[in-house]
Amino acid sequence: MDSLYVSSHPDDFKSLLALVASEFCPSPPRVITEEPPKQLAKSRPALVIGGSEAAVLTGPSAVAWYLAWQGKRTGAGAQQESQVWQWLSFAENEVIPISCSVVFPLLGLVGQTSRAELIRVLKALDKSLEPQTFLVGETLSLADIAVAMAVLLPFKYVSLSDRKSLVNVSRWFVTCVNQPQFLKVLDFQIGPPKTEAQLKKEAKKREKMEKFQQKKQMEEKKKQQQTQTEKKAKPEKKELGVITYSIPTPAGEKKDVISPLPDSYSPQYVEAAWYPWWENQGFFKPEYGRKSLSEPNPRGIFMMCIPPPNVTGSLHLGHALTNAIQDCLTRWHRMRGETTLWNPGCDHAGIATQVVVEKKLMRERGLSRHDLGREKFIEEVWKWKNEKGDRIYHQLKKLGSSLDWERACFTMDPKLSYAVQEAFIRMHEEGVIYRSKRLVNWSCTLNSAISDIEVDKKELNGRTLLPVPGYKEKVEFGVLVSFSYKIEGSDEEVIVATTRIETMLGDTAVAVHPSDPRYQHLKGKTIIHPFCDRKMPVVFDEFVDINFGTGAVKITPAHDHNDYEVGVRHNLAFINILDENGYLINVPPPFLGLKRFDARKAVLQALKDRGQFKEIKDNPMVVPVCSRSKDIVEPLLKPQWYVDCTEMGKQAADAVRDGRLKIIPDHHLKTWFNWMDNIRDWCISRQLWWGHRIPAYFITVDHSSVKPGEDTDGHYWVSGRSEEEAREKAAKRFNVSSERISLRQDEDVLDTWFSSGIFPLSIFGWPNESEDLNVFYPGTLLETGHDILFFWVARMVMMGLKLTGKLPFREVYLHAVVRDAHGRKMSKSLGNVIDPLDVITGISLEGLHNQLTDSNLDPLEIEKAKQGQKSDYPSGIPECGTDALRFALCAYTSQGRDINLDVNRILGYRHFCNKLWNAVKFAMKALGENFAPLEKSQLSGAESVSDRWILSRLSAAVVLCASGFEAYDFPGITTAIYNFWLYELCDVYLECVKPVLSRSDGDSDAQSQADVCRQTLYTCLDVGLRLLSPIMPFVTEELFQRLPRRSTKDSPPSISVTSYPESSEFCWHSEVVDAEMEFVMTVVRTIRSLRADYNLTKTRADCYLQCIDSESTCLVQKYSLQLQTLSYSQAIHAVCGTDAAIPQGCAVAIASDKCTVHLMLKVRRLLVDLFFYLFVI
Repeated sequence: MDSLYVSSHPDDFKSLLALVASEFCPSPPRVITEEPPKQLAKSRPALVIGGSEAAVLTGPSAVAWYLAWQGKRTGAGAQQESQVWQWLSFAENEVIPISCSVVFPLLGLVGQTSRAELIRVLKALDKSLEPQTFLVGETLSLADIAVAMAVLLPFKYVSLSDRKSLVNVSRWFVTCVNQPQFLKVLDFQIGPPKTEAQLKKEAKKREKMEKFQQKKQMEEKKKQQQTQTEKKAKPEKKELGVITYSIPTPAGEKKDVISPLPDSYSPQYVEAAWYPWWENQGFFKPEYGRKSLSEPNPRGIFMMCIPPPNVTGSLHLGHALTNAIQDCLTRWHRMRGETTLWNPGCDHAGIATQVVVEKKLMRERGLSRHDLGREKFIEEVWKWKNEKGDRIYHQLKKLGSSLDWERACFTMDPKLSYAVQEAFIRMHEEGVIYRSKRLVNWSCTLNSAISDIEVDKKELNGRTLLPVPGYKEKVEFGVLVSFSYKIEGSDEEVIVATTRIETMLGDTAVAVHPSDPRYQHLKGKTIIHPFCDRKMPVVFDEFVDINFGTGAVKITPAHDHNDYEVGVRHNLAFINILDENGYLINVPPPFLGLKRFDARKAVLQALKDRGQFKEIKDNPMVVPVCSRSKDIVEPLLKPQWYVDCTEMGKQAADAVRDGRLKIIPDHHLKTWFNWMDNIRDWCISRQLWWGHRIPAYFITVDHSSVKPGEDTDGHYWVSGRSEEEAREKAAKRFNVSSERISLRQDEDVLDTWFSSGIFPLSIFGWPNESEDLNVFYPGTLLETGHDILFFWVARMVMMGLKLTGKLPFREVYLHAVVRDAHGRKMSKSLGNVIDPLDVITGISLEGLHNQLTDSNLDPLEIEKAKQGQKSDYPSGIPECGTDALRFALCAYTSQGRDINLDVNRILGYRHFCNKLWNAVKFAMKALGENFAPLEKSQLSGAESVSDRWILSRLSAAVVLCASGFEAYDFPGITTAIYNFWLYELCDVYLECVKPVLSRSDGDSDAQSQADVCRQTLYTCLDVGLRLLSPIMPFVTEELFQRLPRRSTKDSPPSISVTSYPESSEFCWHSEVVDAEMEFVMTVVRTIRSLRADYNLTKTRADCYLQCIDSESTCLVQKYSLQLQTLSYSQAIHAVCGTDAAIPQGCAVAIASDKCTVHLMLKVRRLLVDLFFYLFVI
């Protein structure tokens, strides 16, 4: 076992780095707090690998890398490993020296204070963390561990006045130190830091204890002091304010906007009443503001259909992400003046719905669907659908989705069912749909074939017992059984191996590689099956891996996809040994009639009895599990309906290659072409009752000249829109009268993906002509998750081209998969599946636990999930609101990356809403009740430097948002809006204009300047809210309704139908002004840092800015008011050249290569001396 030598000191960050890294190891080393033997290592941490005679690693970086590498925390791939190394070097060479120089003097140790440098480093780190949760990749890595340990002491001991501005660093640091691995090592909680006086006092006490007490007593005393201090310093949790909208407002009526705004932002208040009004006013309909849909719109048309959620479904974060992105795009296009339609719909979800209703029937009435019969059962499904099926629609409305609900479609509606029937018949008549007997994914529990997307691939590392429906005991998987077959006419045997030993009853050959010298003598030989008289050939096929096992493979053509291909190539017998319920057929006694996994044990024992069993060993493997029934999926030969996808797949691939269809991001192109160029025919039969029954009929002809047909013979199948039409077709085909024709309609229904594949057509009434079909087909965009690129997107493209000759849309945007904050896939058993409504409204930890109790998880999984919830949400999930959730989802959506969703970050965006709320409230008060904005936003020429700068930044934000929407760069959009509102408008401009607005009384020039300032402020509010509206529709509507309008005559009633800001109108961006203000802010930050270092929190001091040239001096003079206001200085003095004009007693800091800051400290020194004289002496 490895041994890790570390220091026991709680602040030894080097040892802490190694200890935290060790917690991620599969087998953590033994921790020893003594000095290592001198012959092994001279310092700690040191890692002895394997024992005293083995290798030794010393140094925190080397030890941590080795331990983190074992725990797979050093990055995925060479690029990420390189990035982790860079952050490790950054922590060791830059952060740690600065941290020590700041903290050690406070602890009574040698060092030199350099707080400004520490803030500089932390702000650089803050910027790196702005777009992401962790430093490298989507999960916590050694980079995070190393940098977190490097900043541990400053966060623990130093009072940093700028900490509030380090939003991302603080969020990241809290996330790191609250990981279970950190908590196990650190005795540290986040709370208000100690003051300098407290720390110096503690340092003296510590020094005394070190002189007079033993080491163990000193450490115990220090722990007690730390615990006491933390208890005192721990702040009371500030509850988020909950304010409700209580004014009676009939559904669909406009919300009251006359009453004063509440003091603070509350989602419950803001989100009340707006959605019914939007819907009632018809804002979401493409007809809004237009005389006719067919009338050309110079702005263009935007049409997108929703990926229809399952009728059985409830909202999860994947839905929330999909709808947040789609609604943002829809609202943006609508605000641009385009004829906009986002069409809602719901999928009938054949298997899922049938399973739900079957369980309900059995639970409530003790009946199966067979007890009711097909017609009665379908009536029960419709009844359930009408009662429960619109639940997800209500959830979508809660998310603010601006769908045209009057066009909502259900895939089993008559209009859509007719389209499905027509598509099948046309494709069947062309020969694109045909009948064949092939291997399918079969669920014995459902008694149906299932699609690949409904098969979960469960990875096993070795022998594993899994529960299987219908079996009392768990079934063994993850083992490889070897046994032998005897060669006919000799004592020789061939050893083969299998993970499904029961399938050997259906073996019809043994395959070897044509080049394998071990088996060349077996050409023409046969093998004897041990349990029947079957003689099996030895076949030579290149699919065999010559280096795997013995190089000989058993072939079961009827129960394995690879073996099926071998069977076709060598014309082998296909022996089906399983019926639809998983019982053995076509096998000899004693195996006949056994359940498949009972037969597994019986076959193994029979081989042992005959002496042909060789061995059984662990074998990593993937087990196919039905996502609906949790049954083990079996490959089974069944006659089914198939779609010939060869030509359709080629057309779909060519559409992308030719540029007619664009897939974004383009790294999905490789997957697209791989699927389309190697596409297999599509099985569309499902052995269900709920769904679109296949409009195909098997023909029986009562005439001596016509032989009876077989099920797999397509000549004996005919499709029709009615039985009469099918009968006429059959009579014509066999040249007999219709009276001699008997028809039997196929009992099966179509795969749900078949109806989804024509969804962009069927929702507009295809094949019948309609105005909607002519206007909105083809559509503009398809937005969905990349996980259904093949199952849905490809099939829509193929079927759209096949049935109409047109692509169903021009662009496909594929978003990433949502994971939890730790990068784990959402799983009920982990307790990390979050209902978006719980994020919107908030939920307690007990409420989360209760949801688990009501689920179908077994008790062990529930307990594991509860622990996961307790770790991630110790206080439950706070109320964040719809707007904050939508903003967070869009901010996370970086193309090509999975999304690690951190609820704490969503809460941060709720605080952003509050900042927005307060800013608008302040601005409205500053504008005054009688303020009237100009009819058009334009420059007057009298704008101050602050006005010109904020309008320049506003114009830049307009450009960034427009380019972001066009490129689907949602983080770019959210960053531009967030930075404008928070860091430019609130932090800078509003502070700059306070003196301007406060001194306007009685002075005409000041009044004129204040009026210009108010017009600028209004423009910022108006444009800023419109920029944000597609992402945060509720809070922007609430605030927009309170603003005065530029023109009351043609003013839009809602922000959702107001024009989106365009760069042609807001063209005031100036790089010169931006550069000047960047210089000003650099100086301001330097002054603030000096004020913090010298604790000038309440004292205004004179500030002398020494510039090296006249240009910089003029710039300081030009922005003197802004510098004075933003830096809280008493006065700003511009000094050019030498420091002769600068008085003594100033603190000095370099702001840039052109400006040095001198902050007067003399006044503060006099005040301190006076205080000392009056109160101490």
